[in-house]
Amino acid sequence: MPSMYRFSVPVFQRGLANLSTYLDKIEAYAAEKGTDPNELVSARLIDDMLPLSGQFQRATDSAKLAIARLSGIDAPRFEDNETTVAELRERLKKTADFLSTVRPETMEGSENREVTVSSGGNKTVFSGVDYLASFALPNFFFHVTTAHDILRSRGLPVGKMTYLGSFA
Repeated sequence: MPSMYRFSVPVFQRGLANLSTYLDKIEAYAAEKGTDPNELVSARLIDDMLPLSGQFQRATDSAKLAIARLSGIDAPRFEDNETTVAELRERLKKTADFLSTVRPETMEGSENREVTVSSGGNKTVFSGVDYLASFALPNFFFHVTTAHDILRSRGLPVGKMTYLGSFA
């Protein structure tokens, strides 16, 4: 079985890089349209869903907390107070910096580590591999996808290849 590191840290890093590309797209779109790029930070897909800032916050939290839970190390804490593209970019950078400190050996044996997640008042206990496959990665990509969808719904030129990112 390939390592837990291989299917977590690089996957999260790639997703964060793709989120950074979305910020580039926001800035380019706003410059082209003569609008404030920060207006999109509060955009929502629908009223009862988190705004774009919340999608970035939850995606970065998902990545850093998954790695912390699987490796047994502490994740950095961030305030969820970003209101500008620059602040979202900084949050992505801090998360990427944290992920870059994790080494494959840090995660050895994490497939068997017990991970408990409390959500909506319910506690679920997973093995590490089940947590990564059935909770952490789907949750991360839910928020990346929702960020994509918010921008697409606002007319930004983002598509499948923007979502998938570079294959290099």
